[in-house]
Amino acid sequence: MTTWLVTGGAGFIGGNFVLEAVARGIRVINLDALTYAGNRDTLAAIDGHPEHVFVHGDIGDRALVARLLAEHRPDAVLNFAAESHVDRSIDGPAAFIQTNVVGTLALLEAVRDHWKSLEGEAKAAFRFLHVSTDEVYGTLGETGKFTETTAYAPNSPYSASKAASDHLVRAFHHTYGLPTLTTNCSNNYGPYHFPEKLIPLVIAKALAGEPLPVYGDGKQVRDWLFVSDHCEAIRTVLARGRVGETYNVGGNAEMQNIEVVQAICALLDQRRPRADGLSRAVQITYVADRPGHDRRYAIDASKLRDELGWEPRYSFEQGIAETVDWYLTHQDWVQRVLDGSYRLERIGVAA
Repeated sequence: MTTWLVTGGAGFIGGNFVLEAVARGIRVINLDALTYAGNRDTLAAIDGHPEHVFVHGDIGDRALVARLLAEHRPDAVLNFAAESHVDRSIDGPAAFIQTNVVGTLALLEAVRDHWKSLEGEAKAAFRFLHVSTDEVYGTLGETGKFTETTAYAPNSPYSASKAASDHLVRAFHHTYGLPTLTTNCSNNYGPYHFPEKLIPLVIAKALAGEPLPVYGDGKQVRDWLFVSDHCEAIRTVLARGRVGETYNVGGNAEMQNIEVVQAICALLDQRRPRADGLSRAVQITYVADRPGHDRRYAIDASKLRDELGWEPRYSFEQGIAETVDWYLTHQDWVQRVLDGSYRLERIGVAA
């Protein structure tokens, strides 16, 4: 049986990835520190599953990672573990450096040492896949797209920490020969997304009858990637990607933030109309922009398409409708998240 060690597998993307992997017959060793965005509720469907081993721990704990590698001998390590919210990185950048840089370094050192101990086919087939973001490339003007050769120009503490982790992964491949793969994705959305991010935040506030905060003029552009498409892309890169290479993953769905908010309002107007009959768009409120807010991201995923045959299956219209429906039918999950320290408050306003 194929075994994967997945880090950050109780988070949004990692959790979706683990659920899909176990459903496909993969044995998953799931290492997660369960910080604010880690949620065991996301994994409820596989609680007690014989092929899912959950381990509460930190990627920075080299001894723990070494023990898991020796005990379970995974065929691959997939690193989803990261502090990942730009607004939080503005308020507290140190945590991002600790997890995304120092933690990734410790993980790489443990994985390198384990890989060196392997022999024959096990060593040749082993892979380390690092999941990263398009934010490492900085911001774009009105035209152009990020490619795998775009120069790094991170503009937030979050993206700077992810850029550093990407460079470490590259260095461990070129210096030690570790068989690495890196993916840089656009904005993900879908089930189990922590409610501080734009789409689940808007859904939650709209249902609560609260103002829907839109940063600046709302015309910041992002390429939106449905999380299930992203998971399929990662499996594709893991199976067939060229060692040492980077692959950009995009959803072919560029949208202004205000258009995303308006789409959510229209879907909720159909599914959960307001008692007064007004559109939920009346709740849209423009607020001061995020400090250093990147204006536009856009992904050129042609390398992944041309080399490995992957393309997104979901249009934005399909994905956002499925996402809204998931949140409407999983309000218990949302409320359990909101019972913690996060209360839909705005963060990351520090200049």
